[in-house]
Amino acid sequence: MKAGIKIRNFRWWIAGLLLLASILNYIDRQALSILIPTIQKDLALSDEQYGNVVSLFLVAYTIAYLVSGRIVDAIGPRASLALFVGWWSVANMLTGFAKSAFSLGIFRFLLGLGEAGGYTASPKIVSQWFPAKDRGIAVGLYSVGGAIGATIAPVLVIFLATRFGWQGAFFATGALGLVFVVIWLVVYRQPQDHPWLTNEERALITAGEPGAAEAEPVISERARWKSILTSPAVWALMFARLLTDPVWYFFQFWMPKYLHTVRGFEQRDLADMWMIFLAADIGFIGSGFISGWLIRGGAEARAARLRTMLGCAVLVPLAPLIPLSAGNFGVFGFAMIVVLAHTAWLASISTYVVDLVPKPILGTAFGFIAAGSAVGGILMNKSVTWTIAHLSYDYCFYAMIVLHPLAFLLLWRFARQPWVLAKTQPSLT
Repeated sequence: MKAGIKIRNFRWWIAGLLLLASILNYIDRQALSILIPTIQKDLALSDEQYGNVVSLFLVAYTIAYLVSGRIVDAIGPRASLALFVGWWSVANMLTGFAKSAFSLGIFRFLLGLGEAGGYTASPKIVSQWFPAKDRGIAVGLYSVGGAIGATIAPVLVIFLATRFGWQGAFFATGALGLVFVVIWLVVYRQPQDHPWLTNEERALITAGEPGAAEAEPVISERARWKSILTSPAVWALMFARLLTDPVWYFFQFWMPKYLHTVRGFEQRDLADMWMIFLAADIGFIGSGFISGWLIRGGAEARAARLRTMLGCAVLVPLAPLIPLSAGNFGVFGFAMIVVLAHTAWLASISTYVVDLVPKPILGTAFGFIAAGSAVGGILMNKSVTWTIAHLSYDYCFYAMIVLHPLAFLLLWRFARQPWVLAKTQPSLT
């Protein structure tokens, strides 16, 4: 890495790499749900077995959230993100060797162990590389990567599967992640050490952050977990994600099957899912600009995120209009509104955690909070499997009426105050 090179606004290049990692994350994740009509035939999988495979992924995702955040705090974001991306990329390639529901479940379990780490490392990187006014946009950027990946995935994965078979699609998409690992290790350093960062940008990043350029203090494991587990805000945020993230999981894992089973889409027609995920892109990015605009207008950062989430909590309950629509125009139109509102919510709540939690414990706390997301996904997956077997897909959409309003009430009641321990406990500041 040449010390003479200086790149203006280099922090946005770092955000771009986080965006790329997130895109790859979701391409690998979505590949299975896109190819499941073919895989079910080849491997003779029932809907229940498919649901079990998804649940295995989500169980691993839960475990990984609890562990990966601590890994990020322990070894740093550079090594940890390389580890996570490399792990999930290899797991995705292994999926191409699946011969049964059992082996498919094992490989997707391994995928889940790696994929959660991208979303515990990224907030830590944003907290170190971006001032408060830019964090919403930065979080929105790497968050939108998921939606971009999900937008690209139907077209890319079906293209690869058409030419190389579904096994080849998994090999090719996984290999892209290994290329990313090499690029990441070459480019990434801490902002205080990065030779490509201008002095002006370094000052901007550290402005208003006392000690930000210093090494993070050593915190005992007991103090770390005590500060997390005794915070009402952490529990409120975790349960808020448990309630609301299942909406996103449903659209990733089950919306293609809904379109195939209920609306009569062939596998090639599922490429139209890109429209729903394009709306998700807009939600992820738009939330950061909305909260940034509110902050520039004088709103405190956390208040700006909460206002944005309130608007989202009003729109997501339109979900029942999806099954009630007679034609596909209504299905896609209302699905796009719901997904846009949900992804704006998801980016806002992620940024809210970055604003709230002290940096030395951010990775661990974010992983604990995000574990609620994966637990919610597991509960959603089991509920959906039962609902479509005994009732219909319609009730899955009806359940979305209450989730975001309940989550917002939790945040309003328990997570509006600053992190008090960050101010009163010297070892955390």
